[in-house]
Amino acid sequence: MSNEAPIAPPPQARVARKQRTPRLIAIMISVMAGAWAGWQWWHTHQESTDDAQVEGHIINIAPRVAGEVIKVAVTDNQLVAAGDVLFALDDEEYKARVAAATADLAAAHAGAEASRAVLAMTERTAPAGLAQAQGGLASAVSSARSARAAVEQSRAEIAAAEARRNLAQITFDRTRRLVDQNAIPRAELDTQSSQLEAAIAAVAEAKARAASAEAAVAGSTGGVTFATGRLDAAQTTEQQFASARAAVQLADARHSQAEAALHLAELSLRYTVVRAPHAGVVSRRMVEVGQTVAPDRPLLAIVPQDDLWVIANFKEDQVAEIRPGQRVDLRFDAFGRRDFSGKVDSIAGATGARFALIPPDNATGNFVKVVQRIPVLIRLTCPCGVEFRPGMSAEVTVHTDSP
Repeated sequence: MSNEAPIAPPPQARVARKQRTPRLIAIMISVMAGAWAGWQWWHTHQESTDDAQVEGHIINIAPRVAGEVIKVAVTDNQLVAAGDVLFALDDEEYKARVAAATADLAAAHAGAEASRAVLAMTERTAPAGLAQAQGGLASAVSSARSARAAVEQSRAEIAAAEARRNLAQITFDRTRRLVDQNAIPRAELDTQSSQLEAAIAAVAEAKARAASAEAAVAGSTGGVTFATGRLDAAQTTEQQFASARAAVQLADARHSQAEAALHLAELSLRYTVVRAPHAGVVSRRMVEVGQTVAPDRPLLAIVPQDDLWVIANFKEDQVAEIRPGQRVDLRFDAFGRRDFSGKVDSIAGATGARFALIPPDNATGNFVKVVQRIPVLIRLTCPCGVEFRPGMSAEVTVHTDSP
C-alpha cells in the first residue's frame, strides 16, 4: 500500500470547472422554463377529464298483451337483427277473439246492406204511396159527393112518391064516396085502391133508397177520413227518407266499429309474437317458458351497437371554451393507450346534479360549495374497428382551439 499523497488538480482545471457550473444551471433553467411554457401553451387550448363513459340506447322489451310464454328464441348476450323473434305467447284466446270479431263484422255488414235496401225501397215506394194516397183521397171525396147527391135524389124521390101517394089517397077517397052514392061502379074503387097501395109502396121504396144513400154518405165520409189519414202519412216522405238515411248511417257506424274491433283483435294476435324492434345485443333476459307475463313488466333489453356516444362530465370551470364541433381525443380503459377521435356534439343545459332524483337544495343553510360537472355529448368520428359497450370508462381531451 502506497503512502504517497494525492495529486491536486492544477489551478487551470479548477477555474474551468467553476466557469462551467453557472452555464449548466442556466441551461437547466432555460429547459425547465421552455418545458413549462410549452406545457402551459399546450394545455391552454385543451380541456380534459377522466369522468367520461360510453353511452347508448337501451331498449326495454315488454309484451304488449298478457299471456303465457310458450317459446323463448334468444339467449343472453345474443346478437339479433331487427324483426327477429324474441319470444312468443299462447295465442289461442286471441285467435278466438279474432274469430268473434270477424263474425261481428259479417253481421254488421249484413245490417248495413239491409239498411241500404230499406233506404232504396223507401225512395221508390214513398213517392208512389204519396200519389196513391192523393188518388185515394180524391176518389173518397168523389164517392162522398156522389153519396150526398144520391141522398138528395132520394129525398126528391120521397117527396114525389109522397105526393103521388097523397094524390092516390085523395082519388081513392073520392072514388069511395062516389061508389057509396052508387055514382060509379065498385070496380073503379078497386082500381083506385090498387093505385093507392102502389103509391104507398113507392114511398116506402123511396125512403129505403134514401136510407141507403145516407148510409153510403156515412161510409164515404169514413172513407174520406181514412184517405186523409193515409195522405197525411204519405206526406211524411222526407221524414221517411231521413229515418232511412239515419238507419244507414247507424249501420255504417256499427260496421266501422266492428272493423276496428277486428283490427284490434288482429293486432293483439300479432302481438303474441314479440320481435326485436332494432338490431343489437340481448341483455338482462328475465323471461322463461311457462311464465305468465303482462305489459307492465320488461322481460329483456336490447342494446344497439350502431348508435353509441360518449358523455364527458367536465367541471364547470372547464366548459367556457367548449363548443359543438370541436375536435376531441379519446382513450378508453378497455383499449389501453390507443387514441380515438371524435367531436363535440352538444352540451347539456344544466349540471348533472340538477337531474338527480333529489336535487340539492342550497337554501337550507348548510351550504358547502362543490364544483359541479356539466355533461358534454361527444360523437366518435373514426372508423374505430372495435366494439364499444355502454358504460365503458374513457379519458377525453377537447381541443378548444379547433373550429
